[in-house]
Amino acid sequence: MLFSVVDVVQALTESADGRKYWNKLKQRLKEEDSQLVTNCNQLKMKSPKDGKRYNTDVANTEQLLRIIQSIPSKKAELFKMWLVQVGRERIEEVIDPELTIERALETYAKKGYSREWINQRLQAIQVRKELTDEWDKRGVKKGMEYDTEPSDY
Repeated sequence: MLFSVVDVVQALTESADGRKYWNKLKQRLKEEDSQLVTNCNQLKMKSPKDGKRYNTDVANTEQLLRIIQSIPSKKAELFKMWLVQVGRERIEEVIDPELTIERALETYAKKGYSREWINQRLQAIQVRKELTDEWDKRGVKKGMEYDTEPSDY
């Protein structure tokens, strides 16, 4: 998934011109020898102003989160606090993997899924895991033929 950097920067900085702010931030990051800017690509995206497509810097999720870390603003601070929380949770899950399952159950429940649906989902995950373990034992290589999720290729 790709995101328009200018749009995100504008929303987080409340800058009148997100493009100007991004250009200054990009320059600062380049001076710091940040690979982040080098790795940002451009994509033609539709402008909300005139409906035409223009090249704009885009970033994947990881790059975007890194850019947000570089923005000094109150709105960006909310994202930074969330990143700290997610990072802490992830470290806790590495220490105690059972927390991953507990958090998944909690998330499904918060999304409104029934207890029955959640149990079926967990069983489906277990069945898929057993299947892929068997494939591994038999030497099946990971790739498109290994995919256990429905897709539309």
